[in-house]
Amino acid sequence: MTIVVHDVQGAKSFFQLLGFKEVQSVVIAGPVMDRYMGIEGIEADHVTLAIEDPHMEVQLLHYHHPAPIEDPNIHRLNRIGFNHICFTVDDLEADIARLASEGIRLRNAMMEFHDRKLVFLEGPEGITVELAEWY
Repeated sequence: MTIVVHDVQGAKSFFQLLGFKEVQSVVIAGPVMDRYMGIEGIEADHVTLAIEDPHMEVQLLHYHHPAPIEDPNIHRLNRIGFNHICFTVDDLEADIARLASEGIRLRNAMMEFHDRKLVFLEGPEGITVELAEWY
């Protein structure tokens, strides 16, 4: 998953609370990246965060050029396209308490649905992140 962000440090801090570690940070720019991304004159910080077992990556892009495009409907889960990402946790109630103590905002109260406990979090730049505990 790749997220375009204004606040790289804030996004890194959020995902580090979920167990991700920074594994690489580079600047992407030049004709090869222009062609690959389909964005002429691209220049952006590209930060890779990873978690193991199973391996999963979150990549952060912070554009220097061109300016990122704001999505006024980022919070609305009925928009077309990306909805949310879900991560499995072992103890949802403990994780909610820990994340709340770090200032992470819940989007809703925890609920039980299909043999699991679920909660939505306010993620970096307004994306929705779900945590789920199966039982």
